[in-house]
Amino acid sequence: MRHREWVFGGLMTALLVSPAFAATPKDTVVMAKQIDDIISLDPGEVFEFSGAEAVSNIYDKLIDFNIKKVSELHGRLVESWGVADDGVTYTFKMKKGLKFASGNPITAADAAWSLQRAVILNKTPGFILTQFGFTKDNVKDRIKASDPETLVIVTAKQVAPSFLYYCLTANVSSVVDSKLAEQHAKGDDFANEWLKSHSAGSNAFTLRDWRANEDYTLEANPNYWGKKPAVKRVVVRHVAEPSTQRLLLEKGDIDYARNLTRDDLNAIKSNPQIATQESPKGNIVYVGLNQKNPNLAKPEVREALKYLVDYDAIQRNILSGTYIVHESFLPDGFLGAIDDKPYKLDVAKAKALLAKAGLSGGFTMTMDAPGSSPYTDIAQAIQAGFAQGGVKLELIPGDQKQVITKYRARNHDSVLLYWGPDYQDPHTNAQTFASNPDNSDSSPSKTLAWRNSWNIPEMTKTTLDAVGERDAEKRAAIYESLQREHQKISPFIIMFEQIEVAAHRKNVDGFIMGPSVDTNFYEEIRKN
Repeated sequence: MRHREWVFGGLMTALLVSPAFAATPKDTVVMAKQIDDIISLDPGEVFEFSGAEAVSNIYDKLIDFNIKKVSELHGRLVESWGVADDGVTYTFKMKKGLKFASGNPITAADAAWSLQRAVILNKTPGFILTQFGFTKDNVKDRIKASDPETLVIVTAKQVAPSFLYYCLTANVSSVVDSKLAEQHAKGDDFANEWLKSHSAGSNAFTLRDWRANEDYTLEANPNYWGKKPAVKRVVVRHVAEPSTQRLLLEKGDIDYARNLTRDDLNAIKSNPQIATQESPKGNIVYVGLNQKNPNLAKPEVREALKYLVDYDAIQRNILSGTYIVHESFLPDGFLGAIDDKPYKLDVAKAKALLAKAGLSGGFTMTMDAPGSSPYTDIAQAIQAGFAQGGVKLELIPGDQKQVITKYRARNHDSVLLYWGPDYQDPHTNAQTFASNPDNSDSSPSKTLAWRNSWNIPEMTKTTLDAVGERDAEKRAAIYESLQREHQKISPFIIMFEQIEVAAHRKNVDGFIMGPSVDTNFYEEIRKN
């Protein structure tokens, strides 16, 4: 065992530090990607883009959706599911004979335990499940296995069944090997500390290791119940600079570069050894304005700042080919999505609004932003636009994990970040951008509206009521109206929607890129 670990360590050393290494091993795929946002790889806790991608390749859910037609649901670990006439009792029948990577059988008890732990731990993504009325006190009664093959879930009230089903496709609903996890539990932590950097799943890969701000390594799961992965190992390296990613790709030191900029993509077009693939993503880039700042709490100031962003210029000069201008919280393709773009750079209008707010002389504010491309360039462009209106913006760069942690503590003036849908239902974004049931610092519901201290009881009620509307046309109309009001009054400057582009060596293909970060799958990647 020591010898084998030494051999793998030597391989990793070559992959990670040797600039002269010019061909990755046949059984290993190496990706370069910005992964400094990872905080945890526990599926009950993960809520960052890079971590979500890793977890979705390690853990399975009860059901999933067709990434080419998201309205189509299919069973992963269950063979059938349905809701009773009472509208609140859901029954899931597990597939027989499936195993976790450990070799333990996958049972309804594992599924119940996994959902219960997510509710009881109530980490950042816990609200996806608690919104159905589950609490640490009632969840073991409302979610339980009636026998080894039958899972029963009872919601507190009727909702559109598809809403619950799509929430069960989120990473927080992943099924964990309860027997293995419980062996590593400390007190009542449900193995949370251990699962941050270990895995207990059943999907195509297992987690070999994760080193924060460096890399993670996944290995093929020998007990995977589906089609076996075509490669034995996937190594994802943290490479912050897109230009460095491009250089490594051109030399053959990596197989995939995941964060290339417009200029990098243009530079590789003539390279016959490199190809690209792209996928529209529901990831939204926005600025959040903390309402604890008295200046930013003024509605005229919020709207003025929206007129001090040159959306088209940023998209054209920085984000061409990788993002499109998008100014509403629902991504294209979602029920109720709109394509309204009410804001563009208009310095005169912005100055008039600032004067109306009593700030004709401008003011000073700060912005936290990831210190990596393209966010650095976007932040500087925003800084220049704000300056035209007399607003002095001080930029505070940090790695993504630092920025996110500070943001979650509501300790920012403003923040430049991104948001991706957790599931393919409009409530996923409406809930976080347009609801804040409890604005206190101790609130259990820490939506993006809450992070920016935006207290909106009426909009919150509208957002939560929309979930119960079963008529799709009426529900879509609610979201359309909600977004138009949100665009005008919210403390969010919503700017762009992502087109994800992955560049790769031509001897490698099969990377599945879906509509969200947790629908990027490695299992069909193969090397010629």
